[in-house]
Amino acid sequence: MLEALFGRLTWDSIILVQEFEDPNLNTFITAGAAAMMPVGGALVVALLFWMKWWKPLFDWLTSVDHKKIGTMYIIFAVIMFFRGVVEGVLMRVNQAVALDGGFLSSDHFNQLFTTHGTNMIFFVAMPFLIGLINIVVPLQIGARDVAFPKLNQISLGLTAVGGFLIMISLLVGEFSTGGWTGYPSFTGRLINPGVGPDYYILSIGISGIGSTLTGVNFAVTIYKMRTAGMSFMRMPLFTWTALCTSILLIFAMPPLTACCLMLGLDRYLGFHFFTNDMGGNLMNFINLFWMFGHPEVYILILPAFGVMSEIAATFSGKRLYGYTGLVAATMCIAVISFMVWLHHFFTMGQSATVNAAFGIATLLVAIPTGVKIYDWLATLWGGRIRFTTPMLYLCGFFVLFAIGGLSGVILANPTLDYQLHNSLFLVAHFHNVIIPGVLFGVLAGIYFWFPKIYGFRLLDGYSRITAFLWAFGFILAFLPLYQVGMMGLTRRTVNYDDPALVPWLVVSATGALFLGLAFLFVLLTLWRSVVNRKKLAVPFGDPWDGRTLEWWTPAPTPEWNFAVLPKVDGRDPFTEAKAKGTAYQPIEKYEDIEMPANTYYGLIIAALGSGLGFGLVWYMWWLAIICFLGCIVTVITYAFLPERKKIIPAAEVREIDEAWRRAAREARGVTRDDECNEANQGLARPDLITNP
Repeated sequence: MLEALFGRLTWDSIILVQEFEDPNLNTFITAGAAAMMPVGGALVVALLFWMKWWKPLFDWLTSVDHKKIGTMYIIFAVIMFFRGVVEGVLMRVNQAVALDGGFLSSDHFNQLFTTHGTNMIFFVAMPFLIGLINIVVPLQIGARDVAFPKLNQISLGLTAVGGFLIMISLLVGEFSTGGWTGYPSFTGRLINPGVGPDYYILSIGISGIGSTLTGVNFAVTIYKMRTAGMSFMRMPLFTWTALCTSILLIFAMPPLTACCLMLGLDRYLGFHFFTNDMGGNLMNFINLFWMFGHPEVYILILPAFGVMSEIAATFSGKRLYGYTGLVAATMCIAVISFMVWLHHFFTMGQSATVNAAFGIATLLVAIPTGVKIYDWLATLWGGRIRFTTPMLYLCGFFVLFAIGGLSGVILANPTLDYQLHNSLFLVAHFHNVIIPGVLFGVLAGIYFWFPKIYGFRLLDGYSRITAFLWAFGFILAFLPLYQVGMMGLTRRTVNYDDPALVPWLVVSATGALFLGLAFLFVLLTLWRSVVNRKKLAVPFGDPWDGRTLEWWTPAPTPEWNFAVLPKVDGRDPFTEAKAKGTAYQPIEKYEDIEMPANTYYGLIIAALGSGLGFGLVWYMWWLAIICFLGCIVTVITYAFLPERKKIIPAAEVREIDEAWRRAAREARGVTRDDECNEANQGLARPDLITNP
């Protein structure tokens, strides 16, 4: 009876119980991490009761407003980022003291690098960027929301399901030890019959479906909801990168879903898709995974490129140089990203001709990337550059991302890759692309657009310290790994016996501690900014002398985005309107605005999806069946329910919009000298505006 009810879930499956049964350093670390979940959950619930935040919380959780959904993606990413940083620090510190044995067991170390990679790719980097796209793109194209608001909520819910499964593995059971790639040679049922691979398959499989739906939603939004006059060649560069990212999501995520489905069938129903001596082929998994895996790199980096484009133009006071070339380079990167997947396994038996072809294709992708960097430098050349926090991230990106790109060119050579494959040189290269590229882009974008959405700036002093900590920590943590990789140390190595490696790994561990400090400064910056939000308020909505449509609204941006949908006749419509003196002129006619109403659709799907995933992991078939049927019933029910809308009266819109425009006309803007202090209330003085 108990087996039918709980499947393979027992008391011994709970991590906290393992600490009492077999106390040691490894179980102490895992039990400490596990204890944070119930303790943290209890503190959150207590805070909600104490502050009486339940109603606002459910208003957010049921909202279909793209800005709130984007914010929830970013909050989710920050929570998962905390775990990823802690795991990274643990691994680097362990390797620093791992000469002839560290403090982590091999199994614990294997789980750490698997969860770290899976978490950082699928549940940190992607939610960060999807959150930014959600917030910014509808504003940049002059739309009120995305094309499918409820689908947007469902996509968030499916991402949360994946996050729940990877987090609950801290408390109940264990995670996979097969790396973030999950090759069946490490995750097959005969090799690893435990729950870890099942957590892995279901977490990325379910969240991957949500990412595919997100790609469809964003693509339709950009194709169909651009405001009057906004042709493709008038779209901001961030929107262009979002469009190419959406296309990559649509075509790259299905191979990953197929991998998860087939590996799941192998594990649950005894299929043999990847069992060589039973008619399957392990290389099919590897090819399918990397058909997703390399476009995934550009799913992450392209939106960051878009952020850098916006920052370069805004903080140099110039029109973006080489717009057409940047658009073409973005599309070229998106296309070539599907042609290079085999460089991830040059060593797996292909012919020299095949390896050479994919090596050349890999080298080609460096060309459009180089075009972008030169265009950004040309944008800055001759401009009135303001060294704000986003510009610091851009400068760090120029130097450090270029190093990562050059190390990628080295690895594109199959003969060199044979020597460096699976070494820490590869780990250094990958992080050298992701941290200065993706992370710096995300952090710069958050600082840049934060005042637009929430109505107040982030404290500049704290933000600058944070930027320097990220850059300094990265240099110390990962540049030494190039050297130890060339010295022969392989990745995923829990210990070693060569004392010459120790100094380099101690420096790397020191850098990891600085990265942990940088993360704490992110939280400190946010907290201090919230405390001082009245002094940092920017109600006029244009604190940086913005050029594109998102800056042409009050801050925080109202639910309906624009009182009247704008019409554009150029690439920098807000800059042109400010130059003509028409940016804040009165509007003659206002109309009622129809917006989608809140819904529990996504919240229900998230709850049922979490139950489905947990039930499948632990063979609790009754729970899995109930939740699966519940998902089907929910989808069918909502398909037949009438669409609920809410009407914002024209009088309310007029009152808010006219008050903002009138105050902006009467206010005195700030100069560049006051851009980062309390005098900046979101209105740039005209002398900041240069001719395009």
